Formats: sequence, C-alpha cells, structure tokens
Amino acid sequence: MSQDIIIVVATHKKSPMPKDSMYLPLHVGAADKFNEDGTPLDFGYAKDNTGDNISTKNPNFGTQTGIYWAWKNLDSEYKGLVHYRRYFVGSHPDKKDMVGSAITYDEIRPMLGKYKIFTPKKRRYFIETLYSHYAHTHDGNHFKVVRKIVKKDCPEYLSAYDKVLNRRWGYMFNMMILQRNLMEDYCSWLFNILFQAFKQIDSTGMSAFDSRFCGRISEILFDVWVENKIMSGQVKKEEIKELPYIEDVDWNYKVKAFLSAKFLNKKYGRSS
Repeated sequence: MSQDIIIVVATHKKSPMPKDSMYLPLHVGAADKFNEDGTPLDFGYAKDNTGDNISTKNPNFGTQTGIYWAWKNLDSEYKGLVHYRRYFVGSHPDKKDMVGSAITYDEIRPMLGKYKIFTPKKRRYFIETLYSHYAHTHDGNHFKVVRKIVKKDCPEYLSAYDKVLNRRWGYMFNMMILQRNLMEDYCSWLFNILFQAFKQIDSTGMSAFDSRFCGRISEILFDVWVENKIMSGQVKKEEIKELPYIEDVDWNYKVKAFLSAKFLNKKYGRSS
C-alpha cells in the first residue's frame, strides 16, 4: 500500500471497490454487527471497531467513525476519506462506472506536496445558506448548540463559523484528503466539538436517519475549519485543491426533497 497517501472508502455493506492500492475499504459501524449464526459480520475489509475507535457511535456519527479510525490508526503522509457511493474522480470519469472513475494514485501523486488539502468541488445552494438549508432539512437548533461550544472552547473560530454558516456553498459529503499534520489538527478540533454536541442534543425519539446528526454537523464544520486555516494564514488558498467527484444519487428524490424542505417545511426522511 502507498504509505504517502491512504484513502479510506467508508461503507456499511459489501460493495465494489477501487483496485488502486491507495484505497482502503473500511467497514464503518462494525461494532456489534453479527451474522445470523452469531459470528461477526465480515466483508473482508478493515473494520472501524479495531484499534483506537468510536465504532459504537456510528448510529449518531455516521462515516465520521471512519475519519476517527483513519486519524488514530493509519500512518501516512496524507489521509483521506471517500464513500462507497461517492468518489473523487480522475481523468476518465464515466457515469456508468463510478468505481472505475475514482482518481488513481498515479493521477494524484504529482499533486502531493503542492496541495495540503483536497476537497470535493463546491456544492452551491443558490437559494439557501448552509444554515438555512440545514434548518429546513434537519434542525437548526443543532448549530445553536455547536456555536456555543465553539465560542467556549475555540472562540478564534467564531468569525469563520459565522461566515460559513451564512454562505451559499460548501465542501460537502465529509470527503477530504489532508496532510498528516492537518488531519491531526482537524480531528482534534472536530471531535472535541462533536462529543460535546452529542451529549447536549436530545436524540430521544429520533429516527435512525435523523440520529446521524453528528455526521451532518461535521459536513459544515469541515468548511469552518478550512476557512479558519485560510483566515489565520495557516493554509493558503492555492494550497487547497478542489477535485471533481462522482456519486450514485437519486436526483429525482433529492431535488423534490430539497424543494419540499425549502418551501413546504418538510424535513428530509431518508438519504438520497
């Protein structure tokens, strides 16, 4: 495996995987998952319930248990995360072959060293801010809780926080590739906030879909962290590379759900 970069592919089921050796399939939420005969569920992938892990928190943290596992257990100069149904793409994208479209080590290698942060291309909402979109589709009170935590623990992030919550685009999906030291910085900051938010947000009566609120909060917090790195001069804009991505999404459902949330106050009920 290429030790200068490892990209975790987060999945909760057996799925087609890229063949490039820089990808590491990871079963997220592996804790307490068993076959009918009582044996541990095993897809032949690495599992996020090994080493230093928070696998049991997966129902609330989603793929972030994969980011935590990569942070604590992988040794490489760059660490990243993509999803079994969403990949950064290289020079040969093919909507009919999502996995085969995934960027390869040979394609990304010339970019290592030049860029410190790799993100998906911006998703633009146009008629929504990041906060209003979250408030319409989930529960805006979550970010009131998070802001109080940020103000208490890391007030130097407040200006970036307010700026990001009020803009109309974001680096979404919890997809990223970061230099080792930046992954350390990001995860130390992120999980301090998430662990507190998890305790302070009442999840009583939430559906399995809504219960993954810590994972959704992280999507926006990643943007806050990136913005702070830029504003503080720790990372230059030219050291951030936006990569195109390919995804397996039910767009008919997604568009209808987005408009229903915006204009009919109907919350999201499932993933797209």
